[in-house]
Amino acid sequence: MIGKTEYIKWGAGILLSLVVVVTTNTFAADYFTIQDGELERPTGYREWVYVGTPVTPNDMNDGKAAFPEHHNVYIDPESWAHWKETGEFRDSTILVKELVSVGSKAAVSGNGYFQGDYIGLEATIKSKANFPDEPGNWAYYSFSTPDHEMLTPTATAFPTESCNACHAASAGDDFVFTQYYPVLRAGKGTGMAAIGGTSDSLK
Repeated sequence: MIGKTEYIKWGAGILLSLVVVVTTNTFAADYFTIQDGELERPTGYREWVYVGTPVTPNDMNDGKAAFPEHHNVYIDPESWAHWKETGEFRDSTILVKELVSVGSKAAVSGNGYFQGDYIGLEATIKSKANFPDEPGNWAYYSFSTPDHEMLTPTATAFPTESCNACHAASAGDDFVFTQYYPVLRAGKGTGMAAIGGTSDSLK
C-alpha cells in the first residue's frame, strides 16, 4: 500500500514528467510553422546555433558558380542538442540559410572574400509528418524573390528533383553537407559543442 506521502510524491513526479513532455513538444513546434503546404518565414533564427558559412565564389568557378554567395547557416537549438547527443538529425530539424553577397575582396588583414549584403533566405526541414514521401523526409524552401531584393512571407517546397538528388548523392550525413561544417563534425555524438570540453583534439 502506498502511504499518503509516497502517493503525493508519486503524483508530483507524474505531473512533472507530463509538464516536461508537453513543454518539449511545444518548444519543438515553435521553430517552424507549415500551413496548407506553405512554410512561414522563420524568425529569431539568429539566436539559434550558427554552424558555418561556406562560399563558392564566381572567381573560382569560371564566373558561373551555382551558389556564388556566402551561406550563413543556423540550426535550431533542440536539433543541435539532439545532434550532439545522438549524432543524428531529429525529426523536426530545421536549418536556415542566409544568402549574403560577396562584398569587398580586400581588408586590412589581406585579400579574401568578405560578406556584402543580404540577398536571400532559405530553409530545409526534416519532418516525417509533413514530407512522408520525400527522400529522408527533407524539404527545401526559398523566401527570396527572383531579383533578390525582398523576402516573401511564406514559401512552398522545391520539387524533389531540384535539391534532394544532389543532397542524397553528396551530403555527408542524412542529406546535410556536414563535411563543410566543422561545428557539426566536432559536435556529432560527442555531447560537446565543438572544440573544447574535455578534449584538446582539433579533429
